[in-house]
Amino acid sequence: MFILMQKGGFVMYPLLMCSLISLTFIIERTLFWLRQNKGRNQEIVNRMLHLAEKGRYEEISELKAGASDYVARMLFSGILHRQFSLKDALEMAAEEEIRSMQKYLVVLDTIITLSPLLGILGTVLGIIHSFDLLGSTGIDHPQAVSAGIAQALVTTAAGLAIAIFTLIPYNYFQSRVERAVKLLEKYGTSLEILWNKQNSAAKPETDQGLE
Repeated sequence: MFILMQKGGFVMYPLLMCSLISLTFIIERTLFWLRQNKGRNQEIVNRMLHLAEKGRYEEISELKAGASDYVARMLFSGILHRQFSLKDALEMAAEEEIRSMQKYLVVLDTIITLSPLLGILGTVLGIIHSFDLLGSTGIDHPQAVSAGIAQALVTTAAGLAIAIFTLIPYNYFQSRVERAVKLLEKYGTSLEILWNKQNSAAKPETDQGLE
């Protein structure tokens, strides 16, 4: 590793920093999704919707212990504020959950783009150095020129390796976010339908009472 750092030149230091940042956030996001998987409780989500369908909203507050599930947290937030604006409460809770899921992804995305560019920068600097040596020493000392070529190849390879290493988990995390968004939309819409259905059924009874 130290030899490669020497061959690659000073551009290898920002590339090393990119690799460390990438590894740190990949580990953090992996642990985050492991916690989300552990916290998922489909039974509580189904129970909440079942109670909502029966209009037994007060009993749902007893299920707050299941708030480790991100879908349950969103539903509970909507039910808690249903008298004011169920839809807005669901949207705000869903946005908060999605924001936490997307945390640090922009950093990984930046590293995917930045690392190859830094590698290309090292390549250009290596080639410039090679031509500079070629002009001063001539073709009688090809070993002097080879050092610059080595620098160019090492930085390019390092930049591409970091980008590839980051791209695979980044795409996985993005796919997890997309699946979570669909789940939130699905169950949020289900709760809205149940709430609107109950309000529509209660309105004719109220109108009849006024008559």
